[in-house]
Amino acid sequence: MRKTPSFTIGIEEEYMLVHPETGDLVGKVPRALMPAMRKKLGKSVSPEFLQSQIEIGTTVCQTVQEARQELAYLRATVAEVAAQHDMAIIAASTHPFADPMDQHVTPKARYEALAKDLQAVVRRLLISGMHVHVALEDDDLRIDMMNQACYILPHFLALSTSSPFWHGSDTGLKSYRLSVWDEMPRTGLPHQFESFSEYMRHVNVLVQAGVIEDATKVWWDLRPSARYPTLEMRISDLCTTLQDATCIAALFQCWLRMLHRLRKSNQRWRQYSTWLIDENRWRAHRYGIDNGLIDFGCGEIIEYSKLMNEILSHIEEDADALGCSKEVKHARTIIRRGTSAHRQLKVYYRALEQGKSEQVALKKVVDWLRKETLRE
Repeated sequence: MRKTPSFTIGIEEEYMLVHPETGDLVGKVPRALMPAMRKKLGKSVSPEFLQSQIEIGTTVCQTVQEARQELAYLRATVAEVAAQHDMAIIAASTHPFADPMDQHVTPKARYEALAKDLQAVVRRLLISGMHVHVALEDDDLRIDMMNQACYILPHFLALSTSSPFWHGSDTGLKSYRLSVWDEMPRTGLPHQFESFSEYMRHVNVLVQAGVIEDATKVWWDLRPSARYPTLEMRISDLCTTLQDATCIAALFQCWLRMLHRLRKSNQRWRQYSTWLIDENRWRAHRYGIDNGLIDFGCGEIIEYSKLMNEILSHIEEDADALGCSKEVKHARTIIRRGTSAHRQLKVYYRALEQGKSEQVALKKVVDWLRKETLRE
């Protein structure tokens, strides 16, 4: 008899390093920065592909509240060390006005090989994300849950959007990050597999051909982690506030527990074609929570707030069991006051209405992001 998964949780976030005075990204960081970060945070912090970014990861957390506490400490400590080197951090999936061509790759063999392999595609990779790991210790269970959980991914993306700007322009998209990310190979929605062994057979074809070194180069929106016994959700933008990040993580954790609860009762969530789910993915990418998503059962576009109420009703039992009812219900607050993308745009257009220049308005967005990133 299979054991019940632990559903422990871990969160990874990628922050951008900015000049406090100008708000622009730091192109090159001092060599002393990462050793100083490591002295404070050990293996919880690491460099990213671009020098202007830095990645953190929590330990294995029993609850989302524990994960939030760690995130708060990690954000504050990274900001503290960055300030000692005349830098600040922001949590958003794109920078409001930075030029991708002004950025420099971190001098690391893995990143330099990636830059050589992917060329212009990777030179646009000035984006940050949030990855949520939930432990499902059984290999085949992770694949089964991946197949079923694809349905809900656009809903998480819509709620997390934080990338409306690109290179100084309002893109008209709530998550422009996805436009950049989708230029990369092996991204998008995951394929469906019957078992973990079938999944690994496909991975090993690419490994044997020399295309990838291992499964860490499979960058789907949802994937079995190659390093941990977890299912890793990667579709969401990087949430600017801790509350929003905790909410998204809790929703994912509860959704997986709900799917497992159905499985124990010999029930399943209906699996829809990638073609249909991709349509909702595009709507979340373009509109965020604004124009609804498609309910495939009735063939209609449904207001996002109604869809979220359905989601919360489906996972009510699971949120109670995991002790995160408050965290998942924060989704209603996000819908009411807007995601980070909405709030960034509000700051920008308010400044323009006050007669500020575009550059000043964009700088005000960075200032707002700096403040919100460290708000507890």
